[in-house]
Amino acid sequence: MSGLKPLTIGGLTARLPVIQGGMGVGISLSSLAAAVARAGGIGIISAAQIGFREPDFAEDSQAANLRAMEKEMKKARELAPGGIIGFNIMVATRNYAEYVKTAARAGADLIISGAGLPVSLPEYVKGTATKIAPIVSSVKAALVICKMWDRKYHTAPDLVVVEGPLAGGHLGFDREQLSELEADTPRSCETFHRKEYDEEIRGIIALVKQYAQKYGKEIPVVTAGGVYSHEDVLHQLELGADGVQVATRFVTTEECDAPLAYKQAYLDAKEEDIVIVKSPVGMPGRAIRNAFLREVEKGKQAITYCYRCLEHCDQAKIPYCITEALINAARGNMDRALVFCGSNAWRAKKIETVDGVMRDLCGE
Repeated sequence: MSGLKPLTIGGLTARLPVIQGGMGVGISLSSLAAAVARAGGIGIISAAQIGFREPDFAEDSQAANLRAMEKEMKKARELAPGGIIGFNIMVATRNYAEYVKTAARAGADLIISGAGLPVSLPEYVKGTATKIAPIVSSVKAALVICKMWDRKYHTAPDLVVVEGPLAGGHLGFDREQLSELEADTPRSCETFHRKEYDEEIRGIIALVKQYAQKYGKEIPVVTAGGVYSHEDVLHQLELGADGVQVATRFVTTEECDAPLAYKQAYLDAKEEDIVIVKSPVGMPGRAIRNAFLREVEKGKQAITYCYRCLEHCDQAKIPYCITEALINAARGNMDRALVFCGSNAWRAKKIETVDGVMRDLCGE
């Protein structure tokens, strides 16, 4: 048994304080989310272009995505009856409100939302039992969300996810901030913690406590980014976090929904292959440098079709179509794939099981 405290979010209690981070497109679906939920954590399905396998995806991606969300939630419930299952939904998604409402209608226990500030999230889950959690990367962002929800909806988050600079996929920092946070720190350091960001985490926790007191409820804070080992988990808990969100570590598991070629890209990656890229979403992202990214470095990639996935996307300015690149990754077409990852992806050496990863993270 783990000596770690359970993670309680309102009426939801996970035996282990681990949330599996949402990974799109098609990397964290029902199989991975259910496996994590069965193991005692919280499983998260990524809503990002989740319907890419639906027959009408090219013609009506939104209808395909909303249908697939319901299908994946149903599958996850069947695989992990009684487990805690939620969705990760990007604020940058076109028609974001419809995705949130669909997730709540499908019975999501939790919605975690980042890639933008989810200022209207409470409105879209009103009258449902779904818990809501913004992803923030700074005290300033946490304050904006808490003040807005307090003033406009007379509520506070059920959970706050703090995503640090070592996370995978889209990051809540600009390139300059990332450079500052990476300065004077050896990349190979086993527990790659930065004192500057630790202070930011403490500040966010203190702020959230103020709103928890105001609303007379517990608001757990979960930290994400660079959490790979039990030591990493303990460090976050020592900072005052109630739990951790982990994504990269789950990619190289048998249960992960990614194709084997995608998992192999992690297994083959060297530390120097992990790079910061410019994403069409409008923020930096962390990925594995591969043949596709080397082509992107040479110049803009041809865009033959628009899936209308992002609220703000100018085809004339973006370097490539992110939907196409991520779908290629989910289908194992690695030469044309954008492979998002966390800073520790290069540490993966073998295919594991979700149970094994959970036991390792929690010191069981």
